[in-house]
Amino acid sequence: MLRELLERSNVDGGELVEEMTEALVGSNEGPAEETEDLEPLEPDDNGGTFQQVTNLLNIMDSGSAKTDAAGGAGPDMRKMLASVIITEKATTEPSAVINALIRCLQVPEISTQRKVNIYNILQEIIQQEGELEDQGVQRLVAIASKEMRESLEVEGYVKAEVASDTLVALSRNHFNLVMYELQHHLKPLNLTDEFVIVTLAKLANGNVFEFMPYMGITLATIFTMLRLTNEAKMCQVICSAMETFCETVQFYLWHLEDSVYPVMTEDQFAMKLFPMYRYFVTVWLRNHNPEVKLGVIKSLKPMLTLLLLNDDLRNQLYDYIPLLLAEYRGGLEALFITQVLRQILETSVTTNTPVPQMQLHTIFTELHVQVCAKAPAQQQYSSQNLAEIVHCFIALARSYPKELMKFFLGQMEMSQEAIRVGTLTLIRTIVSAAEPRMNVRTIYLAIRVVKTTLSDTRFKVRMAILRIIGQLALSGYQDRIKGWGLKYVSVQLTLSTYKLTNRRESFYQRDLEEKMVHKVTMDTVRIITSSVSGMTNEFWLRLLCYIMETDHTEALTPICISLTNLVEHQPRTKDVEASVASKSRHVDLPAPQKLLARLLVLMSSPYKGEGRGIAMLNLLRTLSQSIAPAMADVWELEIPLLVKYLEEHTEFTWNQKTWEDKLIQFLRNSLKKTRGSNWSLRLSKELNNQIESFDSPSLEKGFLYRALGFTLATGLEADKVETLLLELLYKTDYGNDFDREGVILCFGLCARGQVKTVLNVLHDFEERIQESEQSWQIGAWRKDHPWRRETVKGALMVMYSCVASYCHPQILLTHVDTPITAKIIHHFSSSCQDICLKMAFLKSVVQVTDAIGNIKDLEDFEFAQKMSLTGIIIATIKAEPTDSLVSPVRTMAIEALSHLSSLKPFYSTEENNELMDISIHSVISLQPPLEDNESIQTLYANALQALEHLMEGLMQRQLDPKGLQEMLLEKWILSEREGEREKAMNLHLHLLQIHVQNVGVCIPLKLGQFGTLVGLIAPRTCDSHTRTRMASMDVLSSLLDLHASQTCSLWGPSEKLELAKCKEDLQGLNMEEVFSVSSRIAKVVCMQFNCDEVVSLIQKLCENIGAMDLWHDKASVTWIGTFLQRRTKELEDKVAEILGAILVHLPVADHPEVRRLLIEGILLLAHYHQETVLTLLLRQPLPMESHLTEVWLAVAENVPFARTMLHGLMGRLQARFTPRANATSKADIWRLAAVDPLMTLCTIHLLIQKMDMDDKVLDLFPDLIYTLLLQLSGSQGPEAVSPVLKTWRLVHMGTLPKEINLQRITIKSMKLLFRRLSSEQLVRTLEEQGVWSLLQTSSTFLQGAGLLARFCMRNMEGYRQRLSELVLRGMDSDVLCCRISSTAVCVEFMSDPVLYQEKLLKPTVLMLEKGVDQEDEALRVLSLRALGNMALGAPKKVRQYRKLLLEKCLGPLREPVVTSVTSEGMEALAKILAELREGDVGSSFGIISERCRAFFDNERELLRLKAFVLFGKLAKLVRISKKHFFKEEVKKAWIPLMLHCQDPCSEAAQACMTTMFQCVHFWGWKALENSPGQSNTSAAEEMTVFQMMLCSIPTQKKPAVLYSFLLETMTYVNSNLPRIRIAACDLAGIIMQQMPAHHLKKLDFPALRNSLQELQLDLDPGVRRAALETLKVLDTCCQHQLLASPEGIC
Repeated sequence: MLRELLERSNVDGGELVEEMTEALVGSNEGPAEETEDLEPLEPDDNGGTFQQVTNLLNIMDSGSAKTDAAGGAGPDMRKMLASVIITEKATTEPSAVINALIRCLQVPEISTQRKVNIYNILQEIIQQEGELEDQGVQRLVAIASKEMRESLEVEGYVKAEVASDTLVALSRNHFNLVMYELQHHLKPLNLTDEFVIVTLAKLANGNVFEFMPYMGITLATIFTMLRLTNEAKMCQVICSAMETFCETVQFYLWHLEDSVYPVMTEDQFAMKLFPMYRYFVTVWLRNHNPEVKLGVIKSLKPMLTLLLLNDDLRNQLYDYIPLLLAEYRGGLEALFITQVLRQILETSVTTNTPVPQMQLHTIFTELHVQVCAKAPAQQQYSSQNLAEIVHCFIALARSYPKELMKFFLGQMEMSQEAIRVGTLTLIRTIVSAAEPRMNVRTIYLAIRVVKTTLSDTRFKVRMAILRIIGQLALSGYQDRIKGWGLKYVSVQLTLSTYKLTNRRESFYQRDLEEKMVHKVTMDTVRIITSSVSGMTNEFWLRLLCYIMETDHTEALTPICISLTNLVEHQPRTKDVEASVASKSRHVDLPAPQKLLARLLVLMSSPYKGEGRGIAMLNLLRTLSQSIAPAMADVWELEIPLLVKYLEEHTEFTWNQKTWEDKLIQFLRNSLKKTRGSNWSLRLSKELNNQIESFDSPSLEKGFLYRALGFTLATGLEADKVETLLLELLYKTDYGNDFDREGVILCFGLCARGQVKTVLNVLHDFEERIQESEQSWQIGAWRKDHPWRRETVKGALMVMYSCVASYCHPQILLTHVDTPITAKIIHHFSSSCQDICLKMAFLKSVVQVTDAIGNIKDLEDFEFAQKMSLTGIIIATIKAEPTDSLVSPVRTMAIEALSHLSSLKPFYSTEENNELMDISIHSVISLQPPLEDNESIQTLYANALQALEHLMEGLMQRQLDPKGLQEMLLEKWILSEREGEREKAMNLHLHLLQIHVQNVGVCIPLKLGQFGTLVGLIAPRTCDSHTRTRMASMDVLSSLLDLHASQTCSLWGPSEKLELAKCKEDLQGLNMEEVFSVSSRIAKVVCMQFNCDEVVSLIQKLCENIGAMDLWHDKASVTWIGTFLQRRTKELEDKVAEILGAILVHLPVADHPEVRRLLIEGILLLAHYHQETVLTLLLRQPLPMESHLTEVWLAVAENVPFARTMLHGLMGRLQARFTPRANATSKADIWRLAAVDPLMTLCTIHLLIQKMDMDDKVLDLFPDLIYTLLLQLSGSQGPEAVSPVLKTWRLVHMGTLPKEINLQRITIKSMKLLFRRLSSEQLVRTLEEQGVWSLLQTSSTFLQGAGLLARFCMRNMEGYRQRLSELVLRGMDSDVLCCRISSTAVCVEFMSDPVLYQEKLLKPTVLMLEKGVDQEDEALRVLSLRALGNMALGAPKKVRQYRKLLLEKCLGPLREPVVTSVTSEGMEALAKILAELREGDVGSSFGIISERCRAFFDNERELLRLKAFVLFGKLAKLVRISKKHFFKEEVKKAWIPLMLHCQDPCSEAAQACMTTMFQCVHFWGWKALENSPGQSNTSAAEEMTVFQMMLCSIPTQKKPAVLYSFLLETMTYVNSNLPRIRIAACDLAGIIMQQMPAHHLKKLDFPALRNSLQELQLDLDPGVRRAALETLKVLDTCCQHQLLASPEGIC
């Protein structure tokens, strides 16, 4: 067995077997120590068994820690092998092995796993051996029992479990021993161990009949333990054991005849179980532990199985039902409670012992709530619970139907949807109860409950009611639903259909609900119609009307099936209508024609709605006798064939056209049976009435129009047919393409039998709608169809042509010209002729002409309207776009011409030629469509095919191209497809040859056309396709011959021979050689062109750059380069056109080589025509495109040429600041042409950045920097904000980027220029001083320009002379900004000896003299400043120009207009006076002094400051001759000087004080000359001391001076400056204090007091305070005067 086990495990067990064998051999160690509490077994003879077993057990224990190296067997394999060995050994020595195992169990401190292994092995041996020795069994029972009853920890449970299983295994053959041991430990009123009860339950389950004698005592003993049980675990164990005991008892009772033990009856068992049941329900079921509750509930079911059989105990059990119901509100799973309750209720029904009526309401309520309410989330078995509840209600309905229905009725009154739906669901289950069926009384009561909710409109309630009705029909209660049930179903069918067909997009949820209701309704109808016999005619009629009225076509199939079933299964009278009318007079039976029309139209889509076609055909066949008895025989034959066709196909395999043809044939055959009656006319009316019932487009409506046309054609009464047709015309929506086409088809089909009628109707319709050019009020006929005039006209045209197509040929010839074609022409001519009208017209023409052409015997018939139609069609073709195909109009027009050409009278030759010309123009210009655009591909293919047909029918005539070569064939010549290029070139050659042959020199080519044609063909000499190259050479030769014949050029044999050689060489395959040959061709033909042709050639070559491959572009630029090299000197007048063409197309040149060659051409033009090229380049748009940048980069690479271009660019910028010269040549015109300075600046920046800076280029630095500075000055004014190029506006829609403006580009260029000078110190200085920031702002620009000039003079001595010359020239400019900026630079130059050294001082002074006299404020200020700076730069020249300087600087002082000019004049005078002597000033001295004093009290601080400084300069200048004069001036200025020492402007106050102290010595008072010096007092205190000292001296020497001082001081109390008013008050008080008494008499005290009192109202508090102090001094002086003079002068 061991080997077999190893083989089954696929393990190499060599080493493993050896290990096991060693274990069996045994060891020399003594036996393990046994436990002391049990007596050891007597050792057997074979003492090695115990050791062998021990060794094997050790292997099992260590199996989980070892790895079998020999065979790779895992731990499980080792354990299994060891266990098998022990078990096999027990077959030969069972007692020895068992004793050995028992001894192993007695070893102290044995591991749990080892015990588990031993018990498992013992169980296997017990099952294997059967009966064992009693001694060993007793010992084992005792050990296992003890093991089972020990403390139950985690491992203890495992040991107890296997010990229990071991006892159960022993019980099979040693039941008494085991049972005795367990009963020994099961004592009354003593709580036993858990596993004792568990083991007893196992014994009972495994030994039913042996256990029965002990069952009674066991149950009785366990009952005594119930009160002692407090732990939840023990409760669960007892409940589980009771469940097992009850199941055991049931098994025993079922097999009672097999028992040999004393018999116990059911009642005996029940009496023993009932106390335990009562205790479980009353005590343990109330336990808070949910596990205990669950154990109790599960144990009740098997207990009730025994208890409910006892009649005496059954009623007692009913008393405990409320306790069970109460548990629904707990957390227990409801399913288990419901199962117990169901068991009780169903038993009550079977035993006919219903539960007490007083408990019914509680039962109803608890169960009903669970049905209607949502189950709690923790309920895992809610669906199973609901199923159990349903069985409970079925049982209750059998016992108490009246009470239950009364309860349901009460629930219905609550009006809650969930309650109603739940109640109705329960009623349905009651109705559907299986055998035995519910009695009629119960069904009657249930229906009463249902009827109370019929008015409820909620969808769930409606579905529930419908399901009950269906269930009643299924369950055999058909009679119970007749009347109310059928009526409710009918109402719901109508209601749900109405809601679904009138649904709104915003109510998606409601639509879903209605769909559910409708589905349930349809299921109910199907159930009713298939199960209800003797159905009322009213319901049958309602269903029939439903088919006629509903728009919800998805429901038609089941309704038709239901109707068919009803008709087949119910007895009908012969006169159905009469029968129905007698029973349901309020319902109208649909007319047979109406029903046939409805079904016929719906059958046109037979596979919709789950295959409604077959259902409707079967219904028609069933109702054939009722609808049309005359057609019944035909229908019996043909309907099965139609059904067969539908059954043989599916919705994916059927053919719509075939099926409609079958239906029309079915209709034709049917109507033949009614010939001679008005049946077809009535059917036509019904078909007409159904038109608005179907959507457009739809298959049903399309078939409806067809059927209507066919039916009308068979009508006998023409007047009624006219009425129907006219009605159809009025109600048609002509804006709907589908409806329009349907009506047209209907009229055409009708014309088969009613031609005159149809034409009369159309004529009548046109008259009624008042067709005229002034009034077209079609929309007034129907407000819901706002027709368009053109739409109706198009429909009428096609109607007439459709009539022509369907009517009889002989009748057609009499009506085709008039009215059919005449009406078509009239409607088209009076319309707007849009695409739809054109297509309708052309379709009509094709139909009419095709109908005429199909007539076999035309004889001499001539179509009178042919030429009129031809003219309209030609106009239509000409109106089509020549380069695109967007509609089938072009194709349809050509097809119409093809049809017309075959009719008489035939076209003349001229007319044929015109038609060909127009058709070729229309089609050949079309581009081939893309592969993914199937619709355009179809249009394109149809157009080509139509053109082929037309050309086949027309005669070939002479052609005059008239420019077709460049207008139409060019796109084909430049096509990327070789075949198209070849065909186009051949066609071009053919047209050109025809032109040469037929026209020759009679009509010469237009000016420039020759160059254009050659420019188009020339690049094709490098085509990759050989045949195209050959064809292009032929075209080129023909063009040259034609040109030579018309111009008498020098195109001779030698040139032709060379051209022929070139053509031969073009046949090679090497593209480089082909390219070289093309260059040779260009040189040959170059001299054959005049200037205009050269221009047109280059323009054409440029135009096609980028249109083809690289070889094409290289050939184009090579031809351009060849012509420019050889003819550029002759093209002075054409440079602008040539360069413009090159620049426009340069961006599309993707390849660098192509762009390089084009740029070389531009530079070549620039060398010979610089000004023209420069102007054109500067007129390109900004931002500078990449191709234009490449041009200037090419210029920068040639430094000498770049230097020349820079001169030209600077000249363009300086042209704004120089007088405009008159042009003397064409070059001057271009040089003087206006260009945008921004583009010029961008170009200068680019050249500076890219070109190499050698010495010759650096010589341009002064001119560049000065030009940029002038440009920057010109961009500062509001009129010079960064201009936008006109070309920019043409090319771009937005504004220029912010970084592209005059200021930023100019400064950027200046920065770059300074960096290119390699003067790092200068660059750093400019950045540190913020020169660039100053230059960017208009308010600081002049300051920045001055700083820039200053640093340039200091760091760039080599450029000073040139800069000086440029500045002097700028000062003489007519442009104000130029003069201002030049003068600002001159200010710095005047402060440096450079002008004097360069002998430029005199012209500079003269220019500054002019600047002073200008009106511009800034220019005057800068001019004065520059004149003043002469004292710094050329002080020795000041005396030489003193007269001019004094005169110009005094000018602003004499007539002060602008503060800045006046202040600058005074400052300049101050500088100049420092370099002059007293005698140099002359008469100007007094003027200067007078004007200075005039500005002492000026409101402007700057003027006061400059006046004080200038007066101080005068004081220093005064010597002997002017001393007396100036002393008087000082006296006049003294009071202002004293007061303005406290000027609010600190600088003015300081200058005033300095000037005052410089003038002190003119008083001649020695005391004053020692003016206050450095002291610790404040300036105010010093001034007060000085004033008191000053006033004290005149008191003694010249008191009259004080009086004059006081009078002058009081004039300043009204000054505008608060500080001056304060100083005046203070000074007045000091003067009054120092004034002698006899001078006080002279004062006007009232006036002084009034002046001071007025100051008390001053807004400034300092003024009020000073006035108050002075007023006090005045009062003091007044009192002194009163004391001295009693007259009272105060």
